[in-house]
Amino acid sequence: MGLALDLAAQAARDGDVPVGAVVISPAGEVIGEGRNLREVEGDPTAHAEVVALRAAARSLGQWRLEDCTLVVTLEPCPMCAGALMLSRISRLVLGAWDPKLGATGSVWDLVRDRRATHRVEVIGGVRASECSQVLLTFFDEQRAAGGSTALGTALGTAAETAQGDGRVAGA
Repeated sequence: MGLALDLAAQAARDGDVPVGAVVISPAGEVIGEGRNLREVEGDPTAHAEVVALRAAARSLGQWRLEDCTLVVTLEPCPMCAGALMLSRISRLVLGAWDPKLGATGSVWDLVRDRRATHRVEVIGGVRASECSQVLLTFFDEQRAAGGSTALGTALGTAAETAQGDGRVAGA
């Protein structure tokens, strides 16, 4: 989670929502890294998870990421949860839960739905306070600069009310 937090900080420095992700191989090696690049690249799909999954697939030379683990600072949205299932990643380790768009256990649980052809093991709340604090700091700074967005307000408010179990309370 430390590397994912470093990547989240890098995203914040670039003006993107601070989310970082890494893909770990079955041997324990980092094979993919990603951070939010939506603002930098002008790409609505450039979420940290998708960027990391793409890098891991390139590293392995195939799209199947079986037995790999994705570590991410914020619970994946529905798009990213779908990408996890389609990549056949085995395990997800997440920091803060997302009460607005979380799709791996909070609002929805797409990756463990009984109808899914591939299910993902989810381990949540890892270093949740640190992951929430990164978001809180970013959105506090955005609001102070007058650059708050609806998403920023929602996530920033959620991070302000982080609970001890790593879930962030709704705004």
